Amino acid sequence: MRKIIGIGETIFDIIFQGGQPTAGVPGGSAFNCLISLGRTGLPVTFISETGNDRVGEIILNFMRENGVSTDYMQVYPDGKSAISLAFLNEQSDAQYQFYKDYPACRLEVDFPTIERDDLVVFGSYFALNPVLRAKVSEFLSYARHQGAIIYYDVNFRSTHTGEMMKLTPTIIENFEYSDIVRGSDEDFDNMYNLKEADDIYRQKISFHCPNFICTRGGKGVSLRTRTFNKDYSVKPLTPASTIGAGDNFNAGILFGLMRYRIRRDDLPTLTERDWDDIIQCGIDFSSHVCMSLNNSISREFAEEYAKRR
Repeated sequence: MRKIIGIGETIFDIIFQGGQPTAGVPGGSAFNCLISLGRTGLPVTFISETGNDRVGEIILNFMRENGVSTDYMQVYPDGKSAISLAFLNEQSDAQYQFYKDYPACRLEVDFPTIERDDLVVFGSYFALNPVLRAKVSEFLSYARHQGAIIYYDVNFRSTHTGEMMKLTPTIIENFEYSDIVRGSDEDFDNMYNLKEADDIYRQKISFHCPNFICTRGGKGVSLRTRTFNKDYSVKPLTPASTIGAGDNFNAGILFGLMRYRIRRDDLPTLTERDWDDIIQCGIDFSSHVCMSLNNSISREFAEEYAKRR
């Protein structure tokens, strides 16, 4: 059976509205994506790390409760689980403060077995961090050799803009590993001072990866491939929080690849109709998660969506 494997960070998000904490939920970009996929009943494994503390226990239990394997989680005895404070503004967009105390030795885990056409998701600064890069690169090389579909969520925050020159070779290497690159217009504005999907794809992506998805918040989704381009609109909504929007768009795309039995060899010949179906899953997941303070789609939505044909 095909499975989905993610690699990334775990973090506990404490969400503030109007200067007061209103919710606390386990999070992390790939983590949020995989929790949503676990709720749909798909086989999901996460490679990550957490502290041997109360927050770490909450994160691990949350994974188990939502069908995400913890077999490849490092629980380090020194250091503490990471915490983020997410301050929502009037538009329900978040500004973050992070509190991290990692040990010297990190991500000392074995890799799960990867088989052809499994789905692998990675991204964010976790995939660029020099401390972790050797392990991440080893994992991606293994996934590529095994013939997995590799999905890269760029998720590049403005706090790292000053490091772009140093990070560029690693970013290009990530593009090279990937079958699908997904980022927001804000990500690429932070990275390259580019916001238009055509410019981003032509100048930065197409040489390295054939399939590019650019999400533009309420302005829609842009798809660029070697064979055709398409822009998708999204229904207007008033979000409760946008924290998990991109992560759950990723979850929807991966769900669509599984639902429609898309294998790696199929990617170059996907039709417009194929992509329409896949992109719609991403929009549906993202739109749903924006209506709550949760980082992932609800169990009810996941179960109902998984039953659709």
